[in-house]
Formats: sequence, structure tokens, C-alpha cells
Amino acid sequence: MSNLKIAWRNLWRNKRRTMITSASIFFGVIFATIMSSMQEGSYGTMVDNIVKFYSGYIQVFNEDYWDNKTINNTYELTDSLLKKIEDVEEITFYSPRLESFALASSSDITKGTLVIGIDPEKEDQVTQVSKWLKKGNYLKPGDRGILLASDLAKYLKLDVNDTLIMLGQGFHGISAAGIFPVRGILEFSSPELNKVIYMELSSCQEFYSAYNRVTSLVIMLKDHYDIPIALKKMKESIHAPYNIMTWGEMQPELVQMIGADRAGGVVMKVILYMIIGFGIFGTIMMMIQERRREMGVMVAIGMQRLKLGNILFLETILIGFLGVFTGIFGSIPIISYYFNNPIRLTGDAAKAMIEMGVEPLMTFSWMPSVFYNQALIVFILSLLVGFYPVYKTLKLKINQALRA
Repeated sequence: MSNLKIAWRNLWRNKRRTMITSASIFFGVIFATIMSSMQEGSYGTMVDNIVKFYSGYIQVFNEDYWDNKTINNTYELTDSLLKKIEDVEEITFYSPRLESFALASSSDITKGTLVIGIDPEKEDQVTQVSKWLKKGNYLKPGDRGILLASDLAKYLKLDVNDTLIMLGQGFHGISAAGIFPVRGILEFSSPELNKVIYMELSSCQEFYSAYNRVTSLVIMLKDHYDIPIALKKMKESIHAPYNIMTWGEMQPELVQMIGADRAGGVVMKVILYMIIGFGIFGTIMMMIQERRREMGVMVAIGMQRLKLGNILFLETILIGFLGVFTGIFGSIPIISYYFNNPIRLTGDAAKAMIEMGVEPLMTFSWMPSVFYNQALIVFILSLLVGFYPVYKTLKLKINQALRA
């Protein structure tokens, strides 16, 4: 009979002890898995809000633009640059933008605002601007109208079909002035975006006298796992005077916040796994004490200490595996439900998230790492605890064990 079969049968000689230990691992794995899923889901929501609402995964700037964001640090959008972008297979969509500031005026009300010139079709592929349209119509190619974000529209007391006067400074100091009809009102979940104006790209370039010039090229990928590959390919073919930046480089505060929160989560999970580890260790100590006489008899009649230690080691591993297996399968339906039905936050928690520019949703992640990381950690804990009975077997004193 193999050692594994003997170890499995030994577990069920004391069903209550085995079930209690497995249950402690089961609940620990469920709590850790759900916590990890909720954390990773929240981080994913934050990144999606930044990436899909505005920044994209990668942007291409003039090398001087990020440190000095003026319209003079724009660049011409050439066919050769677009060809290099299109040759990177990880890139799904891209959208050119021209961004600058202007004074928006209606009657006697004036406010400084960010103006974003976009290619309506390409921008909609990248950030899905049209889905945030509250009223009116989305921009069309060559459109001379504008889209007004809701907070700015309320401040200026404007609605669809009203007109807006804009004054600004164009390329190389040229005066920029124009009157534009409001085509639609946008309402974003992010408060920062609710203060901007969207214009059709060619109309914006004409307004700022920056013909065929853009401040950035916004790039979308299939997902964030493709960022290192796409970035490497782009940097091999795209050089000065261009600068390529990822969303993490453009949003270092968000990266730091996620890192700090993840570190806090690690501390909580370490405490949880310490409890699981000591639970397994306590059970193994109790098992060794209860079976001390049995172990003494087996060694006395000729059983090799190493073989006995191996059987006890396998028992520890099997208990850990049983708890992990049931815990992972127990967490799957819970995480699956909340993955498909995110929890919408209300009250102060929702307000705090909206102020951060994040949609007030508690989402869950379905990444495989959420599950297999927990299995790996508990397996390592079981492995470490499993060396204890091996040590006790090798150090077993037969005369004392027989009198136990």
C-alpha cells in the first residue's frame, strides 16, 4: 500500500479533527480569495476610469509637451507616424487630440476651461464619449459645433442649440476667438471631465490656428497586459521628437495609491494566513501527541522513521489540499455573482469615489491569479508545517513513546 493511501486513510480515523482543520482552511481561503478579488476589481475599476474615460493605455506627445503643456509644443500628425502605430498589432484603436485652454463665455458669465479637439469616430472607439451624451447629438466629422460637459453647461446656463463664445491663445501666440453652437450636453461620472468642452478636431485646429497639429495620440490596447509588449515595439520605431508615456507614468498618484492599498491588503492577508498556519500547526501537534504511542510501537517493530515521517508529512499536505480545494470552489459562485453584479455604492462612500474621478462601484476581479495565489500560499504553509512531524519522528524516543 502506498504512503499516500495510508496517509489518506489516517486522516479519516479522526474525522472531527480533519473536518475542523479543513474548515478553518476553507473559510480562510474564501475570505482571502474574496478580499483579493474585491481589491483587484477595485484597482481595475480605477484604471478603467482613467484609461477608458480619458487617457488611454499609452499616449504619444511631443518630447517637450508633458513638462510644458502649451499648444506650441504640439506636433504634426504625419502618415509615417500613423503607419508605425498601425504596425503594432497589440494596438486596437488610436485617436488624435488637440488640447488647450480657453475662456468660455455666455452673456455675462465667463469661465476658463479645457478644450479637447477630437476625431469623433476614433475618439468614440477609444473612450466611448457618445455614451455619456445626456441630451442633443454627438459630433460629426467636420462639425463646427461643440459638446459641453454638464457642470460647465450649468455654470454658463447653456443648453442644446445655444451658442458659446470662446477666447484663447492659438499656435505661436495667434489670437483665437469664435462662436460655436452647442450640439449636445455630456454628463460623466468623473467631476474633472464634467468641466470640459469637446470640439471636432479640424474645427479645433482652425480655432487655434494649429493646422494638422495635435498635442497627443491616445492609444488603446486589448488590455493592460499588452502594455510592455506594445511599448517596446513603439519605442523601437518611434524616436525623438516624440515621447511615449503609459497611463501609469501619466497618473503616478493613482499608481502610488493602488500600491499603498495593495500593501495594506497584504498585511491583512498575512495575518489571516498566520491564523491558518497556526491552525494547521496546532492540529498537527495534537495529532502527533495523540499518536505518540502508536508511532513508538511502529518504530519498535521495525518501521523506518523516515517512512513514518513521510506518511505524517503527506497527511499534513492532504489536509491543506482538502481545505484549499473546497475553499476555492466555495468562493467561485460568490465571486462569479458579484463579478456579474457589481455593488453600487451610495452615500458618503459614493461621493468620495466620485470626487476621486472613479465610478462608485465595488467590482470584483475574475483573474486566475486571485484563485491560484491563495492555493499556492496555503500549500506552502502546509509544506512548512509538514516538516514538524518529520522532525518529531526522527527525534522520537521509543521508550518514552511506548509509555505515553
